[in-house]
Amino acid sequence: MSDPEGNRFSARAARYARVGANVGGIAARIVGTRVLGREADPSRYAAELTGVLGGLKGPLMKVAQLLATIPDALPPEYATELQKLQSQAPPMGAAFVRRRMMAELGLDWAGRFGAFDLQPAAAASLGQVHRARSHDGVPLACKLQYPDMQSAVEADLSQLGMLLAVQRRLSPEIDTAEIQEEIGARLREELDYRREARHAALYAHMLADVPEVRVPGVWAELSTLRLLTLDWLEGRPILDYKQAPLETRNRLATAMFKAWWHPFSHFGVIHGDPHLGNYTVFDDAAGHAAGINLLDYGCIRIFPARFVGGVVDLYQGLRDDEPDRVVAAYEIWGFRGLRKDLIEVLNLWARFIYGPLLDDRVRTIADGVAPGEYGRREAWRVKQALREKGPVRVPREFVFMDRAAIGLGAVFLHLGAELNFHRLFEAEIDRFGLDTVAAAQGRALSAAGLSAPA
Repeated sequence: MSDPEGNRFSARAARYARVGANVGGIAARIVGTRVLGREADPSRYAAELTGVLGGLKGPLMKVAQLLATIPDALPPEYATELQKLQSQAPPMGAAFVRRRMMAELGLDWAGRFGAFDLQPAAAASLGQVHRARSHDGVPLACKLQYPDMQSAVEADLSQLGMLLAVQRRLSPEIDTAEIQEEIGARLREELDYRREARHAALYAHMLADVPEVRVPGVWAELSTLRLLTLDWLEGRPILDYKQAPLETRNRLATAMFKAWWHPFSHFGVIHGDPHLGNYTVFDDAAGHAAGINLLDYGCIRIFPARFVGGVVDLYQGLRDDEPDRVVAAYEIWGFRGLRKDLIEVLNLWARFIYGPLLDDRVRTIADGVAPGEYGRREAWRVKQALREKGPVRVPREFVFMDRAAIGLGAVFLHLGAELNFHRLFEAEIDRFGLDTVAAAQGRALSAAGLSAPA
């Protein structure tokens, strides 16, 4: 039987036409301006591109937000505008939701719940979330995918090359060839809610000994390829705590640190989407903020143990001033053909990303730099150096590691946390070993029904 929600040619063709005409038109105007010898106005085209992408429901908006977090993947004017995009989309109406639920769970879908709210509690780029209850009264979160998302993903990924072609035209010193492959692989995985259910089970296993982070349970009997039902975890937005006492803000920042770096350092798994909407704050019995609920498991990257070793080696090579170890670590990351001058440029980036982890003292993540300027100086220095010494091909493994570091940094900035990030990281890599990570990863993946990375 054919899949009615599959990669339908008509839906894909319509998406190509809408996105291609808009994005392609902007790219053509930029190139045409250059051919005629006139300087393009980046801010004008950036705002125009943001308007086009912001009007689309679907994965291209998620792609744009991702690219905005990768230094020099797009020109800075584009990145600034794209960061304004919000992952909010017009929700599906009640009648449409009924049809979608019937397609996923059958004619008697409503009878399988004690209650189901047809009005969404949240709407995002690939689907929307509905509150429900089991027959036993357990609060549930039902994530229902929008129709035709497979077609939308394929159409949008085909246009991603056009965006990156604009980047190569304006900034040829950064070779983004592998970025498209990585984003495509992760986006296609996000369409499979059965895989996301396994990711949630994986995180429940990995964070079982981290009480500061809660993971929702999976209701497999109420989940399908395009419907994911999890426990509803009550909590408040993390931004509600920006004015909380420093002790509370530090507690939440520590929970965030552990939620990301404990799975990576012990199991080789990282959450690639540290978006503010992907976690909430839960209280203890006394009503005090105790930790975070980790809510979304679509964008998960599983790395071989050897790559985790490369991340640790780069940190320790920088910490202990061991240049040979640093170079070997870059090669494990996937950088190729590195000359001494290019290594020096990469070190500018690495010392920015690893800076808070290398500094053995209590500090804010930005350490006195204004939040709006955080990272801009370092990005500018890298950009200038690469113009002279590049190009550098950005390996695909870089994409979500970089995004996690920048996304976490943004949370720490919002909270104004003051922590010794160095000691937090040292605690996570204490007794680190490749064999230990590989064995722990194998057990965790097996328990969650997932396979090891190639």
